[in-house]
Amino acid sequence: MDNNVYFVAVGEEVAVVDGGSNELDAVLAEVGDRKLEMVLQTHNHGDHVAVLRELVDRTSAPVYAHPADAPRIPVPTSKLDDGATIGLGGCLLKVLHTPGHTAGGLCFLLEESGESHLFAGDTLFPGGPGNTSGNPNAFAQIMNSLDEKLFVLPDATHVYPGHGADTTIGSERPHLEEWRARGW
Repeated sequence: MDNNVYFVAVGEEVAVVDGGSNELDAVLAEVGDRKLEMVLQTHNHGDHVAVLRELVDRTSAPVYAHPADAPRIPVPTSKLDDGATIGLGGCLLKVLHTPGHTAGGLCFLLEESGESHLFAGDTLFPGGPGNTSGNPNAFAQIMNSLDEKLFVLPDATHVYPGHGADTTIGSERPHLEEWRARGW
């Protein structure tokens, strides 16, 4: 499945959310002449870190991840915990620890000019939570992450998942009990 790689650009500063695309040249072309300030990793799965080593080698950008996922990320990382904020060009991204898909799953929330934008990794997709591989404990964790971290956000919050199309919190929230009943 193809991965989504997101670029948060503020002036000449850029952050990449997930170094997972298999197309390093396309990622670098999107950054262009701007400075890649950081890479924000939502989690440690191979499809989300596919070009991370090469991206760091070419740009020297620091990589940020949750401590629980850091050991399986192929480059050194700076640790991010729940509630931390990251500055980019005068904007702040809030770190939300959303375990379930992985122990160190993270989402990044950008609230700017009255709008909310959530980079959800594999925590939330249109139609349900991320894969928990049939593990009931992981499923309980991801559902708790949705309940306590994501579905408290405004309905209009734009959600940018790790794969597939964008959605909003308001489009997904009504299906929470359906997902809980089906077990994924």
